[in-house]
Amino acid sequence: MAISEALAIERLGQDDVGAGLALSDAAGWNQTADDWAFFIAAGECHGMRDEAGRLVATAAALPYDARTGWVSMVLVDAAHRHRGIATRLVDVCVASLESEARTPVLDATPAGAAVYARSGFVSGFAFERWERFGAADEGEGSDAASGRSRAVPAAEGAAANVGANALGADAAPLVSALDRAASDIDRSAFWRAVLARRSTRAWSTPGGDGIAVRRAGRRATQLGPIVAARSSDALDLLAAALADLPGAVFIDVPVHCSEIAHELARRGFARQRSFVRMARGDQRAAAARERVFALAGPEFG
Repeated sequence: MAISEALAIERLGQDDVGAGLALSDAAGWNQTADDWAFFIAAGECHGMRDEAGRLVATAAALPYDARTGWVSMVLVDAAHRHRGIATRLVDVCVASLESEARTPVLDATPAGAAVYARSGFVSGFAFERWERFGAADEGEGSDAASGRSRAVPAAEGAAANVGANALGADAAPLVSALDRAASDIDRSAFWRAVLARRSTRAWSTPGGDGIAVRRAGRRATQLGPIVAARSSDALDLLAAALADLPGAVFIDVPVHCSEIAHELARRGFARQRSFVRMARGDQRAAAARERVFALAGPEFG
């Protein structure tokens, strides 16, 4: 019997948020306790424990709508890697989504893409994570002790001269509608949860046909998605979201969005790593979307 087969797979609950956060922290990922709580509440988060009962591996299946679901949070403790554990967990997530006729989609690193290809995933468009470095205690971020989001007041009038409007507490319907129209995925439940966090902020174009969102992360503020009809609008939304934002920032940009990449480089951002979107089944789910100029992050799509 393989070592990985000796560890039982179990579904995680809200009591496992802290253990999941410890795993993603150890990997240097950006998820907060709020993110882990959402994965567990809205999807199926599976894990394995070692003989001492310590959580050592996870993977999540997040059903977005009747057609599409996301596979993410594939994490394995360093001491338990290369034993087939990640493959077993991903297989459980895929089976869960496909049992209800959903297309499994994920965002993979180049190394991970080769592994997922063996499980029937096919590559679609590529994107890159851009990073701006900053002091860990500056700007919007997460509470270092709990991982819970904390609010940082916006600078008064910071985006007054930018072609974008700050949205208020009722932003979820507009964000959900534009995100659904651009991505062809209904993530309404996700946006209701994320936009309810006190630290999340959102902007729209003056005509209401574009949006940008930023939210607190464990290591950096996550900026995205940016959805717009034109690249000029996307650049205005980017400027608004960065106008009052010190500290470290992550943003995930499709490689074909060269104008966004050029502007990020001009603002001192650097490429951190690359990803590829992959789908198993309906390959349209991994296709690039012309109105999406930045993504919500590999864990959420």
